[in-house]
Amino acid sequence: MPLDPDKPSTSEGESGDSNRERSAENPEESVKKRIRQNTPSPQRGNTPQASPPRFISVEELMEAAKGVTNMALAHEIVLSGDFQIKPKEPPEGSLEKHVRDIVHKAFWDCFEAQFQEDPPVYDHAIILLGEIKETLFSFLLPGHTRLRNQINEVLDLELIKQEADNGALNIPRLADFIIGLMGTLCAPARDEEIRKLRHIKEPIALFRAIFSVLDLMKVDMANFTISSVRPHLMQQSVEYERKKFQDFFEKQQGSLDIVTKWLQEVADTLAPSRSEESGPVATEAADKTLCPVSVLNQAYIKLLSWDHRHKLFPETLLMDQIRFQEMQMELAQLTLLGSLLLITHNSAGAALSGHHDFQDRIKNVIKVLLQDVGSVPINTNDVLATVSEKICFELNRSLAQHGFTPFSAEREAALKGQIQTVGSPSNQVYRLIDNRIQTFLLKSLGSSSLRSLPALPSGLGPIQKELEEIAVKFLRLVNYNKMVFSPHYDSILSKILNKEGSHA
Repeated sequence: MPLDPDKPSTSEGESGDSNRERSAENPEESVKKRIRQNTPSPQRGNTPQASPPRFISVEELMEAAKGVTNMALAHEIVLSGDFQIKPKEPPEGSLEKHVRDIVHKAFWDCFEAQFQEDPPVYDHAIILLGEIKETLFSFLLPGHTRLRNQINEVLDLELIKQEADNGALNIPRLADFIIGLMGTLCAPARDEEIRKLRHIKEPIALFRAIFSVLDLMKVDMANFTISSVRPHLMQQSVEYERKKFQDFFEKQQGSLDIVTKWLQEVADTLAPSRSEESGPVATEAADKTLCPVSVLNQAYIKLLSWDHRHKLFPETLLMDQIRFQEMQMELAQLTLLGSLLLITHNSAGAALSGHHDFQDRIKNVIKVLLQDVGSVPINTNDVLATVSEKICFELNRSLAQHGFTPFSAEREAALKGQIQTVGSPSNQVYRLIDNRIQTFLLKSLGSSSLRSLPALPSGLGPIQKELEEIAVKFLRLVNYNKMVFSPHYDSILSKILNKEGSHA
């Protein structure tokens, strides 16, 4: 997972925070956008096809695309424990927001004009009360019979229309009932919004505010439904995703060329005759019998250093490509952090080795400075120059506080030089930490449980918490992917390893 300071980020400027949130302004549109970003282009396959392409209808293609959209949404819900729907808000200054604001203003202006007539006209009000009634019904559970009857009784639209025609419509009474019921049905997080509604007396402003809070309650209900369905969805999602994936690729006349190439490259690397060229992690795996599990585990490790700009991503993992990109950037930052802490610890020596306050402070300082490394247009060399200044400042200050002599100018210059070159892929400290992280992740794939991770290699203690958090995410993602696509992987690996065996 080397981090080349002169190479642009492979994450295409994706924000880790926004992707970890896994929220969808509109779930279907968000997932469709993600599928479009990560779906291979028609030009990807240059290999000859076994049979002529079959032309399919637009209806078949749309049905296949719908299946993938549903599959992607289920995938997000299962894998992202913090997946949430958020209200859609058009970007400020966009045409969509401009048009929406004009339409909304026209509607509420018309509503206000009707209220100001003498006598008032309640046509718009009755329509809105009908919408409020249906929305309140949507929040009820099957057992809420009493509340359902109460809504039908108070928001009886025929009776309300008669009262309006006779000038006897009591809007404040209806509003009090609606707000009270909203307070009963809403999540605790909405209590403050409900309290504010009770202080609004002007009818138009009150109706607008009620609809605004109802929209928030709809989102709350959707997220509650998602959290409720997640355990059941987990039980069904493996077979569901496997079937939808197969349906889509059959209709698209697709193949698993990239998956095959990905696994073949790893098998070639792990073959005993080639293992001396593959590096410490692969060599360790090659020491064992070359089997499907070892090849597949090493293949997943390879995804953490994937060249996303120049290499197509395996077809089975397209929905998770952004996740792997985020993880790759997190690991690159973590490798830098571990390297810098090791250099700082060795430079400080015994003088500050037992002072945990210094170690915690220097770690937090470095983490803050590295948090944007790997993102465009951040230049890693510039960041490391800043880090070197800050580390030397903190180091000298701590040495002075504990009665030790601060670094000389020559020693400080040497330390800054070490720090500023640590981001190079050829840097020995960086390669050491990187190799040990990969070893830990590879061994983690053999763990029987997310709670029984292997022992941490030496030198990684200062970044244990961060590394184990990434390892848990990585294992959850890999294990789920294995369950879904095991038939495909087993078939491809069987052919690859049989071929390897015949060449032995």
